[in-house]
Amino acid sequence: MKKIELEIVALSHSITQTHSYAVVLGEVNGLRRLPIVIGGFEAQAIAVALERMQPSRPLTHDLMKNFMMAFNVELHEVIICDLQEGIFYSKLLCSNEHDTVEIDSRTSDALALAVRFGCPIYTYEHILDSAGILMEETGKKKKGEEETVKETTTSSREDLKAMSLEELNTLLGEVLEQEDYIRAIAIRDEINNRKKGR
Repeated sequence: MKKIELEIVALSHSITQTHSYAVVLGEVNGLRRLPIVIGGFEAQAIAVALERMQPSRPLTHDLMKNFMMAFNVELHEVIICDLQEGIFYSKLLCSNEHDTVEIDSRTSDALALAVRFGCPIYTYEHILDSAGILMEETGKKKKGEEETVKETTTSSREDLKAMSLEELNTLLGEVLEQEDYIRAIAIRDEINNRKKGR
């Protein structure tokens, strides 16, 4: 399968949903975005690395990098390789002088390590097809540009269920214009559920 390179284009935090974060990956030289819900600790770990902050003591992902470096293990790439029931699965492609191995990882941890090692992030077409969101040309970000997005309103799942498919698609366009990725994930999931007949 052909790999598609991604880059982190946004880290989103919901004001109204305390523990709700999303990391938004963008297709390199493309318009598709892949929003992934992550935990607060992992969001902090990614933000610290993106902003090149130096905590006084190493965070868990810094410790992992230090451990790998001490034993001459290189992280070559992160591959978001599967999506099952809304959960993304990832692998770390690592090597030392004797061997190359793929290591199973939570996607949020894999992304936190990718930022620290400066290695590429990849996924496959079928994952972007099922979970990606197409952005308009005007909303395209330049490579390496990050942003922080805050959510000011929410739509409950029940509100989305009451809307028609046409209304959902219109709403999805509106929230993407506002770069409200947390709501976009919920709307995208509702649209996908309707298409699958759930």
